[in-house]
Amino acid sequence: MSKKALEHLIESDKKIAALIKSAGPCALAKSVRLNANATPFQALAESIAHQQLTGKAAKTIWLRVLNIFEGQDFTPQKVVKCAPEKLRSAGLSGAKVLALLDLAKQTVAGVVPSSAEAKKLSDAQLIERISSVRGVGLWTVEMFLIFTLGRKDVMPAADYGVRNGFALLYGLKTLPKPKEILAHSYIWAPYRSYAAWYLWRAVDLARTPTKSPITKSVRKIK
Repeated sequence: MSKKALEHLIESDKKIAALIKSAGPCALAKSVRLNANATPFQALAESIAHQQLTGKAAKTIWLRVLNIFEGQDFTPQKVVKCAPEKLRSAGLSGAKVLALLDLAKQTVAGVVPSSAEAKKLSDAQLIERISSVRGVGLWTVEMFLIFTLGRKDVMPAADYGVRNGFALLYGLKTLPKPKEILAHSYIWAPYRSYAAWYLWRAVDLARTPTKSPITKSVRKIK
């Protein structure tokens, strides 16, 4: 996170400024570096496999999927030729198999861009193209934009963690609607991805034992 981004968030919103002080340095860039070598196809395929599963179960199934290809590069060309039954044997649901096959087909057809092309497309263009794939919605594309491409101004307003963090930060009794978060988020632009990361951290901090100084700080900024 650049000094410019940090200063902007702190100056634009006192609540976010207090949260940043409690949560410490943003580690979003580290997550992006870990995903830097993944192609759009690979990153989105893994997201499909992880949908509606806990981290451990999702990781196990994803490794089984990769093992189907016996250590070869996991490419859309190879997935297109893979029998659905073989993908099901890895633990993927029928719906996820269909989504994965459509993702592979749309990648081969050029709808899902290559890494080089993705870098040239705007967030809106990527959302329009990739969300046309079966089983890939707005949230999945937003996670791809943030954690794979490292886009700095994405606000996944419908994400439960973001909504929960926003409610904690501003002392709301109910979860805000995505449109309310979006309306507020423009004060954080063009660094809304970092703001989203801190909203996720607000949820983590709220789970900290009561005696934790960090938890007390979160409560003070409500």
